[in-house]
Amino acid sequence: MAYPLTYIEFYEGLKEGKLLGLKCKQCGAITAPPKICCAECGSTKVEVAQLSGKGEIKTYTVIRVAPDGFNPPYIVAMAEMEEGPWLMGNLEGVDPDNLPEKIIGSKVKTGHKVIEPALYTAGEGVAITFSLV
Repeated sequence: MAYPLTYIEFYEGLKEGKLLGLKCKQCGAITAPPKICCAECGSTKVEVAQLSGKGEIKTYTVIRVAPDGFNPPYIVAMAEMEEGPWLMGNLEGVDPDNLPEKIIGSKVKTGHKVIEPALYTAGEGVAITFSLV
């Protein structure tokens, strides 16, 4: 069985400014990042769909002890996209030591950043980012 949307295609889409996911032909749910089947009903009848990239922060944490290649402190957030799936990414443009009073519920848009190869990695990576709107 061929993957309709591989992780490589997902990350290449991010680099081109597109947030891609999978739309289930059975239940209509959107799954992102890509998986072999629908995250809601398990159907493998899915097709590639472009998402709006707009969402709302549901939770976050401040990373103060980071893995190799990352510079703490930084914010990792979970955001619910308008189309339904939740995505995890770095919240950029916000000082981790001086957060706005009400960050949960804030509207965001997705972006990306390229992560340079580091020790113990398989090469360049791409991370989802969020910025406040």
